[in-house]
Amino acid sequence: MFKVAALYHFTRIPDPAAWQAPLHAFCQSQNVTGTLLLAHEGINGTIAGPADGIDAVLTHLRTLPGLEALDWKTSTAQDRPFARLKVRLKREIVTMGQPDVDPLAGTGHYVDPADWNALITAPDVAVIDTRNAYEVSIGTFDGAIDPQTERFRDFPAWWEANKHRFHNKRIAMFCTGGIRCEKSTNYLLGQGVDEVYHLRGGILKYLEEVPQDQSTWQGDCFVFDGRVSVGHGLSEGPHLLCHACRLPILPKDRNRPEYEVGVSCHLCADKTSDADKARFRERQKQIRLAEGRGERHLHADIPDDTR
Repeated sequence: MFKVAALYHFTRIPDPAAWQAPLHAFCQSQNVTGTLLLAHEGINGTIAGPADGIDAVLTHLRTLPGLEALDWKTSTAQDRPFARLKVRLKREIVTMGQPDVDPLAGTGHYVDPADWNALITAPDVAVIDTRNAYEVSIGTFDGAIDPQTERFRDFPAWWEANKHRFHNKRIAMFCTGGIRCEKSTNYLLGQGVDEVYHLRGGILKYLEEVPQDQSTWQGDCFVFDGRVSVGHGLSEGPHLLCHACRLPILPKDRNRPEYEVGVSCHLCADKTSDADKARFRERQKQIRLAEGRGERHLHADIPDDTR
């Protein structure tokens, strides 16, 4: 059993590059894999490993300047959800592409999971899912609006085109772990929206704390690791990943005629060329050979999402 920790924290990091190598070395020393993103605006990532190793890394992170108040959410995975460790430097720890957005200058009102249902069922509240369309497709809250965005950076354009729909409405927003809402609520405040709320700790905290019989969540929550999805109580969900398009599918989807492991699924079979499929077949061959050697091929990882 592996411990998984999802974390983020907005803070001023004057020289992220100075943290990169020491942090990579420390995580390696604790047998921890996953991805940590560093930028001038803070840190974001998901890591996994033995429980004592994860605890050591989290304790270490809190000793770094500006991360004393770092918070995280933990869960478990039956298999190691990441094949390797990446500590990467980024322009943004979650990419919105809006230089004036600054969560440290202010965000919407935080709403605890226990109070979320009452807020989103109020008649004057519009609930907006800030995640990408493929994430929304496997689960969301009852009545939530899906902007159908492919990337988080598409959200400002969607808002500009749709803001007339929300006149005289309070806005409640949510995402997987909370980080996207730190930026999206700051953005809406900058656009003149008076009352903006967001789910503290995101969907993950809601699924952890709210009993299933009291939940307004429908489906599963996509996560950016080898588990692919989680459900209530943060139990591992049923989804698999199509390693051609990196979209979540269900086990039954492997019975569809479009499915070829590592090459295509019903969501992408008509969107890739024969040359693409030939390349995917070669990659899948290398993955099988790695598995035969008792290794995990690097391309089997789910890429981190900062889009």
